Amino acid sequence: MFFWNAHIWMFIHFTAMAGLSLYGLHRLWMLTCWYHEKRRSNPDTPAFPPLNHFPFVTVQLPLYNERFVATRLIDASAELDWPKDKMEIQILDDSTDDTREIVNERVDYWSKKGISVKVLRRGNREGFKAGALGYGLLKAMGEFIAIFDADFLPPPEFLLRTVPHFSHYKTGMVQARWGFLNQDHSWLARIQSLLLNPHFSIEHWVRFRRGLFFNFNGTAGIWRKETIASAGGWQSDTVTEDLDLSYRAQLAGWNFVYLDDLVVPSELPVTLASFRSQQQRWAKGSIQTAKKILPRLLVSTVPFRIKIESLAHLLANLGWLLGAIVTLTIYPTILWRIGIGPYQFLRIDLPLFFGTSVAILLYFLFYALKSKSQVFLPSLFMLPVLSIGMAPSLALSVMKGAVSRGGVFERTPKFGVYERGRLPGSASTYRQNNVFYLIMNMAIFAYSLMPVVFAWQRGTWIALPFLMLFPLGFAIVIVKELREIMKRDKKRRTAF
Repeated sequence: MFFWNAHIWMFIHFTAMAGLSLYGLHRLWMLTCWYHEKRRSNPDTPAFPPLNHFPFVTVQLPLYNERFVATRLIDASAELDWPKDKMEIQILDDSTDDTREIVNERVDYWSKKGISVKVLRRGNREGFKAGALGYGLLKAMGEFIAIFDADFLPPPEFLLRTVPHFSHYKTGMVQARWGFLNQDHSWLARIQSLLLNPHFSIEHWVRFRRGLFFNFNGTAGIWRKETIASAGGWQSDTVTEDLDLSYRAQLAGWNFVYLDDLVVPSELPVTLASFRSQQQRWAKGSIQTAKKILPRLLVSTVPFRIKIESLAHLLANLGWLLGAIVTLTIYPTILWRIGIGPYQFLRIDLPLFFGTSVAILLYFLFYALKSKSQVFLPSLFMLPVLSIGMAPSLALSVMKGAVSRGGVFERTPKFGVYERGRLPGSASTYRQNNVFYLIMNMAIFAYSLMPVVFAWQRGTWIALPFLMLFPLGFAIVIVKELREIMKRDKKRRTAF
């Protein structure tokens, strides 16, 4: 029975490793495409003449309990360089805290200066962000809809740079690149920046240049109102309503434009709990969107190359599940192969692991070198370690996405932090439950030590650095979690 079970564990282990290898190969394919596209002489995006007609634009600002950042968002939106009689600002405020008073004060301030700014409040949070955007769309006067989340600061030229691209009647959405106000805040922020920057400057750019499907990122973009309506509007049966609408719109025949040279600054999550919450929503929602969209996409008439790349795009978060499976199956896999010698592990598992890891790390190393920023290089070591520690919690979200529709839209707390700035004293009011994940990671940390002890006892010294990555990943997550809990509790005691 053990022999049979061991075969199953080994099969599962190597299947997961093979899946991660496919993900790594896709990263290398992206780099190859990026290299070839950069060698082409044509410009990144078509050049458009200056505007001689200013269409009406609605700027939507969805808010929910954003006391620390509401003011700066509203102020930045009111200062967009666009004729006052051709723009309205909708503040879609579902807040239940003092954000409501802050919003009312800024609305009064800008209204007196001649800016058309309105607050739309619903009696409930039905549909969460998708529901708020849909509610605002019913009352929107604009031909185009610009959307900015609470942690973003649109530059004054945003509309002047994006609206001209709608001169082509099939352009449905224009997406700008995210920038980061606080990427130097901590090692966690630097890793997030390293994760997100290539998503835009490599993935989005390659997909746009090659006529592949890419997505609106929920913020820092502008839609043609007609596009949203023709694609079925905002829907809340996934927790990534932006990804869902993006694919429905492109399947309906609309084209998207990506502007890599237009940067909209934003704030990265500054705590592990908020980072995990954000990643969990993205992981769960992408799988929900894949379930919803892929059947329609695969039978559509879009080119085969778009179907294949869209499969890789929508299913990319399966990597978290595969990573967790590798972690949980490595020990029984080693135990079963004890009879054939410990160095068999080095000749099979280790090359496969490095083949996967090196491919993925090369992708991020390439961006780090391309950006000519020394900020990212130290984060390259921390990236795989943190990924290991985060994989089980994100794998749970992937599985939830596979068996559920919609769900609660967990907001990511924002604190108005710049660079290395400290969190405000009242930040502890935005409390997130992380005890479950702390206990889970402690249990997996203890389990991940077993292969290390096994290799130590058998004198397989060369395997130890590889095996130590697993407990190290969970140890870093546990220590970070404990420090944040203690710091939060200290601030709460001080506040009272």
